[in-house]
Amino acid sequence: MTEDTAVDTRPTKIMYVAEATAHGGRDGYVTSQDGRIELKVAMPPELGGDGNGTNPEQLFAAGYSSCFHNALILVGNRAGYDLTGSTVAAKVGIGPNRHQGYGLAVALSVSLPVLDRDVASRLVDAAHEVCPYSNATRGNIDVTIVLG
Repeated sequence: MTEDTAVDTRPTKIMYVAEATAHGGRDGYVTSQDGRIELKVAMPPELGGDGNGTNPEQLFAAGYSSCFHNALILVGNRAGYDLTGSTVAAKVGIGPNRHQGYGLAVALSVSLPVLDRDVASRLVDAAHEVCPYSNATRGNIDVTIVLG
């Protein structure tokens, strides 16, 4: 898609704003403005740290999986389907890119045990268009969706 024909997925109205602050980067802690989050952050051993805390990739995986699952439930309910027992798991990988920085890759694993594969696939495709995380990452990072 060219820029002229790209779908504009920016919000037309902001309905909620989350606020969080990092203290000390990857070897510190993060807090949310409302006090609901106060987490120690640490580099994982694979990146040279002690792993004694969460990390931004785990937080991104938690956010993306819960957001995508909610989008899936929304499109499923709109279409009249029961998504009982459904789950979405996310794996977020980090590694060097070609520009002396770092990039992310995401793999979402979706389980829709009460639906046949064709219906499940259509709902997953629809959720990928609705999910704010999918819209924010589209064209920026590799996102693979596996229907299990």
